[in-house]
Amino acid sequence: MNSPKVPPATLASPEEAEQQFYEALQHGELDRLMAVWGDEDEICCVHPAGPRLVGVIAIRESFGAIFSQGVIDVHPERVVRLQTPFSAVHSVLERVQMPVEMGIQSNWVVATNVYLKTPLGWRMVAHHASPGSPHEVHEMAEMATVLH
Repeated sequence: MNSPKVPPATLASPEEAEQQFYEALQHGELDRLMAVWGDEDEICCVHPAGPRLVGVIAIRESFGAIFSQGVIDVHPERVVRLQTPFSAVHSVLERVQMPVEMGIQSNWVVATNVYLKTPLGWRMVAHHASPGSPHEVHEMAEMATVLH
């Protein structure tokens, strides 16, 4: 017998949704990760060097395939936020740590996360990640240290 679907927890802010998204990636928790996403047919995700995925089913299947290979040791850094009362866009420099023969290697990914405020709180509606070039990473690090 199937248990009834439990509604996802209310996410009070885009920052809370983003924290849950990255913690779910770090622990390989597919249900927790998908609880961050909106349930609209138009939600979309682009993994580094991957195709555009549209809809809950395609996004869930892609993260399920990723988690079948292990967790993702990813850490959001240098977040630039733009927020209105009902939407938020976060530009994130992600540090992805991978085990290699000589220890741990850090790779960089530049991601854009888009959130909408819904009756159930803030939900992710788009995640677009691209491999970060050394030039982009250097520029983002400089931007974060400049005072205006």
